Amino acid sequence: MNIKLLFLALTACTAVVHAADTPGSNPSAPRTSVSDRLGNARTAIEARDWNRAMSELTTAAREEPRNADVHNLLGYSYRKRATPDITKAFEHYYTALKLDPRHKGAHEYIGQAYLMEKRPLEAEKHLAELEKICGNKTCEEYADLAKAIMEYKAKN
Repeated sequence: MNIKLLFLALTACTAVVHAADTPGSNPSAPRTSVSDRLGNARTAIEARDWNRAMSELTTAAREEPRNADVHNLLGYSYRKRATPDITKAFEHYYTALKLDPRHKGAHEYIGQAYLMEKRPLEAEKHLAELEKICGNKTCEEYADLAKAIMEYKAKN
């Protein structure tokens, strides 16, 4: 009887392996990983090609929805494109911070978005979070957001 159970278990495992190969798929075709998509998106962001960046990041978000870096860069892309969509930017920054409350980039970028919305007090809250996370001496995200807040206050 134990042999029958072993045979059934092995047969079930084999069926699962075969079920993973969907008909028409090409197992030798190169797969683009989320890491590759992030790299492609960063290259597109450097070139200010927001549509390409958002395409890569949207696909990455579908493939790995709990990736804070993907959501952070999606928020950044929505904020930086020619016609910013601040609502979508905030949505992705909030998601990034929910997934990783210590995400330095998301704190910096959401602070920048709050400045665009003329809400410097909210930006300062994220600056304070950055100070807790990485200090104010050697933290690039802290320095960038502090500078943006100072420039905002000088203009307003």
